[in-house]
Amino acid sequence: MVNLVMIFATSLLIVLFAIPSIITVAKLKGLYDKPNDRKLHTNKIPRLGGLAIFASFTVSICLWGTTDFPHMQYLTAGLIMLFFSGLKDDIIMLSPVNKLVMQICAAALVCIAENIRITSFHGLFGINEIPFYLSVPLSMFTLIVITNAFNLIDGVDGLAGGLSFIVSTTFAFWFHLINQPAWALMAFSLSGAILGFLFFNFNPAKIFMGDAGSLTIGFIISVFTIKFIDLSSTPLAGDFKVETAPALAIAILIVPLYDTLRVVLVRLSKKRSPFKADRNHIHHWLLKLGLTHREVCYTLYFINLLFVSMAFLLKDNSTIVVFSTIVAIAAVVGQLPAYIYRHKITELEADFDESNLLKFEMEEKSVENEYKKN
Repeated sequence: MVNLVMIFATSLLIVLFAIPSIITVAKLKGLYDKPNDRKLHTNKIPRLGGLAIFASFTVSICLWGTTDFPHMQYLTAGLIMLFFSGLKDDIIMLSPVNKLVMQICAAALVCIAENIRITSFHGLFGINEIPFYLSVPLSMFTLIVITNAFNLIDGVDGLAGGLSFIVSTTFAFWFHLINQPAWALMAFSLSGAILGFLFFNFNPAKIFMGDAGSLTIGFIISVFTIKFIDLSSTPLAGDFKVETAPALAIAILIVPLYDTLRVVLVRLSKKRSPFKADRNHIHHWLLKLGLTHREVCYTLYFINLLFVSMAFLLKDNSTIVVFSTIVAIAAVVGQLPAYIYRHKITELEADFDESNLLKFEMEEKSVENEYKKN
């Protein structure tokens, strides 16, 4: 337990001390995220926060990793690949295709060389054990989707950081409860780094995490997710055994996963590239409703926590029941901001038309009265 507290505190303090220096260097070198028509900020803001997150995470692991820590050279290699691809994109831009290639390589290292895979669906869709030749592509797809989900949700000050802190802390406590010290250390280290970053990222943000941060965080969390699914129904979980792990994992990641799925489907339906950025994310719709950056963050934090709580309350039901309930509620809740906004626009247009009609009728009567006088 002492190691968990120390690794969290170390990671937190490294970020708190590192970010002011990173902001200074970014300003001196002109390494800003410049505003444009699709971004919400209006000032030039440094986007190298991922550098502090990655450094604090790795240094803390090296300092407080115990002898129980697994040999994870391939996971580390994949993480370094994603970090530097994100860092390059933050500085000189990297094409979506090149980023995807790096993600595929990192995912392959983790799934094949490190053997971190989804081996069972725990009865979801009637599927239990998954053969190796299907497990590898499924696990790689999961890693890439979750990694990009956190990259895409990073659109409002404090949103990606806050959601990833909730997710990472949830996994951290669960790994601790099932006596997986190595994974608990990793999760608490990430939580500490993210919390330190949030001190500088809440609106008005002094720094962004950039792709180096969002890809690093997303990749680590995607690995946690697969380990959660893999370990949750084994005897190692003891009293905390969970048979509905896939559905629970979706609930824990509900906001970034749902937002990514929705945005990609909308872009494809409009015959646009799924990689082309727009203002159709759930946080954009909440901003259109008049919420501030902080209010958007608090709203989505609350929704994510609500889904996690709901999933744990339903965990004694079958996997398909929990999955169906979560997906159905997410579909309804996720569409509410856009529905409310469009309903308000319709009302405004109706009021405008009615006002114009009344004005036209008054003018018509005025002309008629003038004609009668003459």
